[in-house]
Amino acid sequence: MSLAQHFNDTLRCHLPDGGRVVIGFSGGVDSRVLLHLAALYRAQHPNLELLAVHVHHGLSQYADQWLEQCQLWAKAEQIPFVVEHVSLDLESGDSVEQLARDARYQALTSHVNKGDVLLTGQHLDDQTETFLLALKRGSGPKGLSSMALSAPFASGKLLRPLLDVARSDIEDFAHTQRLAWLEDDSNQDTRFDRNFLRHQVVPVIKERWPSFSKAVRRSARLCAKQEQLLAELLKSELEACLNSFQGIEIDALSRGSELKRDQLLRMWLEAQTPVLPSEIQLQQLWNDVALAKPDANPNLVLVSGSIRRFKSHLYWVAQQQDVTQWSKTLITQAPVLLPDSLGELTLVNSIEHNSLMTLSRSALTEPLTVIFEPEGLFAHPYGRSGSRKLKKLFQEYQIPSCSAAEHLF
Repeated sequence: MSLAQHFNDTLRCHLPDGGRVVIGFSGGVDSRVLLHLAALYRAQHPNLELLAVHVHHGLSQYADQWLEQCQLWAKAEQIPFVVEHVSLDLESGDSVEQLARDARYQALTSHVNKGDVLLTGQHLDDQTETFLLALKRGSGPKGLSSMALSAPFASGKLLRPLLDVARSDIEDFAHTQRLAWLEDDSNQDTRFDRNFLRHQVVPVIKERWPSFSKAVRRSARLCAKQEQLLAELLKSELEACLNSFQGIEIDALSRGSELKRDQLLRMWLEAQTPVLPSEIQLQQLWNDVALAKPDANPNLVLVSGSIRRFKSHLYWVAQQQDVTQWSKTLITQAPVLLPDSLGELTLVNSIEHNSLMTLSRSALTEPLTVIFEPEGLFAHPYGRSGSRKLKKLFQEYQIPSCSAAEHLF
């Protein structure tokens, strides 16, 4: 089967009707081939909407040149192109590889809507390297299952249509199609673990065992099946632990073994974020957040968000903009668009509308301002005597504090 046919069959099986295809486009040979294959597929499906997203890390002196070249290639394929600029916290202690990967996926998240499919160019040799890196970290079956062909991502799906294809076959296709691509100079730097495996370890293994990558693929698939079985067996228990806001009940987790508790937590978080916590972070989550003192406001910060506790439940709070300085004046019948995709707020006449929140007209003698930093402010609830601090009212109405409130309500 040709590479184009393999791509077409894979995409056809995973793309919902009316869905858009978003391509993670770095400009390397893998993503360059992916861009071309997507354009060929669209030629057969003219109504298909494509988008190429280039993430600019700024790590290389050639980053701006790469951006310009990727833009030209996307234009040549007649595919809309956008760029996402990201910055990495190089002092965090994490590897540059991990930081770049996490930042890339976080940037791509905003472009994947419901029904969309994000395509990335990982291939069979990448899978081998990922498996060996997981083995080096001492990962369990979840880590050793490496990369899945498809997985939930943001509001849509992540698809790796080249995952069963060898790097050599991808390069052969690129040469046949007379495609040019970018060569990242850092890919030769064996100080990076993946490059060390790629250039000094895997070639030696393949010289002794030529089918090693296929064996790794089989082992990864078996580990993934084991994880799928666990998820199937524990699905009903996980659902029983969740409330209407997808918070997970601490008492319910306490009733099982530590093994079951950790697995339920992983399954819960897997539905919230593509970057799962390590074994140490899971222990911190339980000891420092779930079991914190009753009057504490614990918070465990991860790559793409944080985990908070409120009213005996744990909640995932996605990474959000700092909106503490944001403010807007609210005028009757004039919608106000809230920042960070938090929604829209409109002040209407309660006689004409069944409002969720009612304000007395006597309270509107001054302009009504919407803010996100109510510390020290008082409010006079409609139909009650006297006013109280907003902090006390939030506690009375059981509104979670800080960013958890924005996430849940």
